[in-house]
Amino acid sequence: MPHTYNSLIVDRRVRWSYGIGSVAYGIKDHGFAYFLLFYYNQVLGLPGTYGGLAILIALIFDSITDPLVGLWSDNTRSRWGRRHPFMYAAACPVAIAYFFLWNPPQLVGFDLFIYLLVVSILVRFFVTLYEIPSSALVAELTDDYDERTQLLSYRYMLGWFGGLVMAVLNWGLLMVVWGEVSPITYKIYGAIGASIILIVILGSSWRLHRYIPLLHEPPIRSSYSLIGLLREMRITLSNRNFASLFFAGLFSAVGVGVATNFDTYIVTQFWGFAAEQWRWVILSLFLSALIPIFLAPRLTKRWDKKTTAIAIYFFQIIFGASPVILRLLGVFPENGSPYLLPIIWVHTVINVTMIILFGVVQSSMLADVVEDSEVRTGRREEGLFFASRSFVQKATTGIGAFIAGIALDWIKFPRGAAPGEISDEILWDLGFIYGPALMFFYFLALVSITFYGISRDEHNSRVVGLRKN
Repeated sequence: MPHTYNSLIVDRRVRWSYGIGSVAYGIKDHGFAYFLLFYYNQVLGLPGTYGGLAILIALIFDSITDPLVGLWSDNTRSRWGRRHPFMYAAACPVAIAYFFLWNPPQLVGFDLFIYLLVVSILVRFFVTLYEIPSSALVAELTDDYDERTQLLSYRYMLGWFGGLVMAVLNWGLLMVVWGEVSPITYKIYGAIGASIILIVILGSSWRLHRYIPLLHEPPIRSSYSLIGLLREMRITLSNRNFASLFFAGLFSAVGVGVATNFDTYIVTQFWGFAAEQWRWVILSLFLSALIPIFLAPRLTKRWDKKTTAIAIYFFQIIFGASPVILRLLGVFPENGSPYLLPIIWVHTVINVTMIILFGVVQSSMLADVVEDSEVRTGRREEGLFFASRSFVQKATTGIGAFIAGIALDWIKFPRGAAPGEISDEILWDLGFIYGPALMFFYFLALVSITFYGISRDEHNSRVVGLRKN
């Protein structure tokens, strides 16, 4: 049965309309997480430390702009509501910036570093301008404890679908035709990604446009004071439940970021898989993105959101890096074994499913913090809270890329090397950084999530109280 929020019916149309916009973020995030460092390092010849530093500095820029955009959208009054002006304004600029990220001029060394830095900042900023207002809509479309998980299941599913379509395109076609270290591969990859980003941002914004009159409006203020707004932001973000989610998300994102930035190296060099083999694994990950849409709402209904999140993190500490750890211990099939690809295939499908699951659950938990904060402060600040979520997600490709870039230079990983040309010693070093780092950051995330304190009954009681007021 669909749930009502004011006069809005949250049905499949709303879920798909809300979810489809995340395809843009999925495309951007996949490019940054899996191929950007590899492209600039292995194809364009930029040192790994330079590449990782540029991506990290762009993330630091985000740490300033994300909350400001969230706060700005929370307090915007227009005939298009609080969110849509930002969503429409971001569409063309982010598509243009993303195209030029993958189609740089002929530059080398420090000049290429500056180019990567500037264009990465532009891409991240314009993504922020769309993603924060768009994702914040979940707390306005419904206040139902379980429907929020359902809405976010659609958003995460479609976001991953966007990234996976680009992965299939790259691994299954472009790399096969032009090669894994050809500039043409990544130029076409970027051009197609930019086009899809433009289409889905405009499409999602337009499909949700009709619901603007049913969403929240900010209170009318006689005047704005920057100091006053910053004070309000500090009070809002000091919420203990928010802090628990923020640090849990940050630690897990950094761990996943190290893993994803190493992913192309791990697949082609550590495991020795060809693009023709790995494209079938990528295709199967559509199942990983689909499973949480059914599993996440059922898990949180049975065990509550906090218990579900703790269980996922505990599982990932043991499971996430297990193949690499077992290889380092000498108890895993060698490269070329007929058992290797099937085992890694199954592991990857389960691993990605769990990553998406805890993304859905944590975002749903964050939506519940909105009412907790409203009771404490009297303000609804969905944009500010989801700005933090956006920053955490970007930490995957910021802090993770920086750590991975330094690690590549530290172990002296050669640039432009073909599969099979890397020494066993360097590959062992690569796996040694990958495995323990992932386990360590998942453990920190598990510890952080234990401080979250909003249950189903507390949330429902809070919503009833707010409605009476």
